[in-house]
Amino acid sequence: MDLWPGFTFPLILLTAFLLFLLWRGHQAGRRSLPPGPCPLPLLGNLPQLWGPSLLRSLLELRDKYGPVFTIYLGAQRAVVLWGYEAVKEALVDQAEEFGGREGLALLDRTSKGNGLFFSNGETWRQMRRFALSTLRDFGMGKRSIEERIQEEVRYLLEEFRKTEGMPLDPTFVLRRSVSNVICSVVFGARFSYEDEEFQTLLDLIQANVQRVDTIWVQLYNLFPAVMNHLPGPHNRLFENFEEQKRYVARVVQKHKETLDPSSPRDYTDAFLIRMQQEENDPDTKFHHENLILSSLDLFFAGTETTSTTLRYGLLILLKYPHVTERIQEEIERVIGQDRTPGMEDRSKMPYTDAVIHEIQRFADIIPLGVPHSVTRDTRFRGYAIPKGTAVFPVLHSVLHDPAQFEDPETFDPGHFLDEAGGFQKNA
Repeated sequence: MDLWPGFTFPLILLTAFLLFLLWRGHQAGRRSLPPGPCPLPLLGNLPQLWGPSLLRSLLELRDKYGPVFTIYLGAQRAVVLWGYEAVKEALVDQAEEFGGREGLALLDRTSKGNGLFFSNGETWRQMRRFALSTLRDFGMGKRSIEERIQEEVRYLLEEFRKTEGMPLDPTFVLRRSVSNVICSVVFGARFSYEDEEFQTLLDLIQANVQRVDTIWVQLYNLFPAVMNHLPGPHNRLFENFEEQKRYVARVVQKHKETLDPSSPRDYTDAFLIRMQQEENDPDTKFHHENLILSSLDLFFAGTETTSTTLRYGLLILLKYPHVTERIQEEIERVIGQDRTPGMEDRSKMPYTDAVIHEIQRFADIIPLGVPHSVTRDTRFRGYAIPKGTAVFPVLHSVLHDPAQFEDPETFDPGHFLDEAGGFQKNA
């Protein structure tokens, strides 16, 4: 029975009219933007992006609209940059305009504008400046950090020797080894390979890395108001993140209890001292939440990306034994078997250096890159991009740009070697 006689048809007309106005508003706003597929009300370009591979969907749109195009993720507008030239023009030549950090719904719920990598404006500037100066103070780029790496390599080699030549999955030991170098700077100590609590933290980070690229998390970014009330794997990501924060908070509390302001031991101590210095400033960016999140940012950036690259590197060397043989020959000739390699060896090992660069290019572990946003109304390649627009510089398109690499789909250390066999940067 119709409880609202005579009301249904006008309601349908009103809804259709409102959707039409919304569509017209989209169309008017798109005229000065880079070209792109026409978005649907509410859904945006979800139909064009839906599929097993977001990267492949973006490639198809690049083929149709060119290296700079616009898409809509629900109501959110985003400009996609494809290829070395477009990405360089934006992130290098117009770095100030494209230097914002995009506020995806996922980040709004986790970082909330704090931390080192996904903050904006003054918070980002102060956190970045502090991190760079503090990490240099504690050895980054200096001899002391090299010594920490060499020490951790010895622990790693000992773990390999324990296998006595039996097959092993190196994922755990590589992740633990790399994380210990980061921990020595951020937390002032390395952790035993048997430390179960620390292993739990690493497992949580890895689990979230795997979840970020799932359809559930993508749907959350598109429809956060709806997904907040629905069960699903995306909720586990937030639970994991809160557990990571609790772990770091416990480390911070121990630092507070033993803090000596005259002798900071690590990044955490330095941040706590700065918090004390600015505790009466109501606008300070140096507060507990920024300490927790910036520590997690440094830990994640240094651990997961580096250990994943190393793991890919081992797989690649297994697949290309002729490359492994040339590296081994260079190692034997320059370093030998009686000492640990050091940075001074790098200039004498051009082939190994080229292989390391090619592994990083070929592994392509963050193909979509890190989202940015424009900090003000910006002109780019004749288009007008409004302030706050999300920008997706597709890193895969840079690492596989045929204009920069002769055969980008093939693993070839020659991409980073000159005609004489010396190392050369590419682009």
